[in-house]
Amino acid sequence: MTTEVKPPIPRGKPRTEPGTVAEPGQITQTGEITIPHRPIAVGASGLYVLQPLLNLPGPFATDQGPDSMESGGFLPAIREELRLDVDGRYPQMAASGVLRNGIAGRANWVAKLNSTAPNTFAGPIFHAWTTGGPSFPYNFVKITVTTSLIPSTQRATAIFSTPGGSQSIHRYRFSSPYFHPVELEFDSADGTTAITTFNTGTHPNRPATLPIENLAIETIYQRAGFNVTKSGGDGTVPIAGAGSNHRWSNMEMHDAMQTYWSKFANIAQWSMWVFFASLHEMGTSLGGIMFDDIGPNHRQGTAIFEDAFISVAPPGDPQPAAWVQRMRFWTACHEAGHGFNLAHSWQESLGTPWIPLADEPEGRTFMNYPYNVSGGTSAFFSNFEYRFSDQELLFMRHAPERFVEMGAANWFDNHGFQQARVSQEPDLRLQLRANRDTPLFEFMEPVVLELKLTNISREPQLLHEGLLGDLDSMTIIVKKDNQPARTYRPYAHYCRRETNTVLDAGKSFYDSLFIGAGRGQWHISEPGYYTVQLALHLPAQDVVSNPFRLRVAPPRGGYEQEYLAQDFFSDGVGRVLNFDGSSVLKQDIDTLQEVADRLPDSRAAVHARIALANSAGSASLQLSIPESHHRPTSAAAAGAKFVSTKPDVKDVKQARHLWESAIVTKQNLSAETLGHVDLKYYADAYSAWLAGQGDSHDAANVQEHLHKTLSARGVLPQVLESIAARKREYESKRART
Repeated sequence: MTTEVKPPIPRGKPRTEPGTVAEPGQITQTGEITIPHRPIAVGASGLYVLQPLLNLPGPFATDQGPDSMESGGFLPAIREELRLDVDGRYPQMAASGVLRNGIAGRANWVAKLNSTAPNTFAGPIFHAWTTGGPSFPYNFVKITVTTSLIPSTQRATAIFSTPGGSQSIHRYRFSSPYFHPVELEFDSADGTTAITTFNTGTHPNRPATLPIENLAIETIYQRAGFNVTKSGGDGTVPIAGAGSNHRWSNMEMHDAMQTYWSKFANIAQWSMWVFFASLHEMGTSLGGIMFDDIGPNHRQGTAIFEDAFISVAPPGDPQPAAWVQRMRFWTACHEAGHGFNLAHSWQESLGTPWIPLADEPEGRTFMNYPYNVSGGTSAFFSNFEYRFSDQELLFMRHAPERFVEMGAANWFDNHGFQQARVSQEPDLRLQLRANRDTPLFEFMEPVVLELKLTNISREPQLLHEGLLGDLDSMTIIVKKDNQPARTYRPYAHYCRRETNTVLDAGKSFYDSLFIGAGRGQWHISEPGYYTVQLALHLPAQDVVSNPFRLRVAPPRGGYEQEYLAQDFFSDGVGRVLNFDGSSVLKQDIDTLQEVADRLPDSRAAVHARIALANSAGSASLQLSIPESHHRPTSAAAAGAKFVSTKPDVKDVKQARHLWESAIVTKQNLSAETLGHVDLKYYADAYSAWLAGQGDSHDAANVQEHLHKTLSARGVLPQVLESIAARKREYESKRART
């Protein structure tokens, strides 16, 4: 449960409740204090852990510590922590920690502090979250630090108070000047350079007070409060991993992260992989991509594309080389910030439900886009101090780990999108829908919905191109009846250059939304009723969609279908479906093959065959590592090499059969389960693949089948014309050859 107390006292502003009287430094009946500021002892901040022997009366206390057996106790040892944040770099005047909650439970809490005496800090606990025990009873904490020249001997005493006056005393020993550990690994593709440092004096567009120093990515996150170490596995990735076009696809990126990250393992870990490459297959408009996790245990990885728009300095810039270096460095820090679950600065109010965070559209923080602020990139960097904002630091340092990682959005159960900035006279309407008569989905059918954004004003609207495909510009909620709502979290985050386009009055943009599975979980799997709703965040307003109700039917295949579902509803299968294939996740590919073989007429089989076809018909690369170096710190040091695997005649034949079964043989069924947008997308991909195999005749036939199916389903004339034009193009190519 959550215990909300008073909102935090603004830093440096003494306050009492109306009608109360308090002497300076005294606690009022409301638990707040009036505070004359006194000196703060530098060196108090950091991580403290519970001391071995304690005297802890109170409802959340035990009288045993980590060495409880030495004291004759029988309660299990549970690590208690105190994170004190009152001095050093960017102090937030806050404290947080973990308290034991009975025998098996725990409570996370956070308080806003003021200095009440030398080495003494006090303030209200304004947020607490408990699991496995009674509710959190405390609303106030007072912390006294005994400083020392020898950090290991430094101690802190925290006195927790209830509104009724009872107290619990906890004593801690100093553990680290940092709040959390994090490990980084930097790899770069052939022909690229990992930009991990930047000298702040190399470009004249900077704050006058900015120190001239050589910053590293590690420095940025050390100053944010993390004990940053390097894995020692930095290396080079052969460009062959990007295929013949030397541009990285999502599937290639996903596979490369697992292949080259030296610390990848099926265990939870504070570790991040940062990959520097040339270009994504989307081209120069994509500067970076962040994978929230790899595999079932929440891995985190980031890729930076150095030849994207971030490598083009504006005309007339006095130091174009420094401008490019700065943008590449900023992009790396920005994408890594997403790895800590930080939202973009203009989306923070609709982010992870912890404490209320305000949007910061003009914030000079790594999590804003420099070109989005008033005055653009030049204005941003003229005031940018190479840091995160205070509320971002508060989140990174003091939010419980499960708050950072979890996908639950309990606030939606009570409030929905009431916090959204919805215009009283909106210019745009956003619709969620399914391309079928009734929103009934088969058991195991991956749910794909269609997005339709319509200009309902009388004037043309200037919008970002590809807006509906940018999941970072949305908050998406999925709620199963009688269960907590969850925020949909995509497998990838993108850093794009935003190009404007015009949406005329009465016209619409369309895109698809693969909503069934997201990072770490399947959102729509069990039979029952679900509600899906999203908010599209634009600079001036939020556009909220209709709440879309859908139903998942019970299984019809009996034991066999339920048996397959146990492997199908996995994180790996969700990833393979999301990225349309994989050459690394063999077990999940096998699961999809089993679904296609044993449930051939199911809608799940349609999705499975597309991923299988893409995997079988595409060239792939595998990292070959000698058995004596099963988990090397460096692929090069281990004598590893890339082995290119091209599809043979059998693979091509199999891929063709799978494509035909998925999108040609039963196109009406495919149109319903894939949606019109994705059916056209995959039909175009199959046609292009056939043409690449030298079969323009069948490529044209695929377009003819697509035209017939979508024409019967009443799609827009301009879509049908584009299909007809593509068919004529293949026919012309066949005639020329």
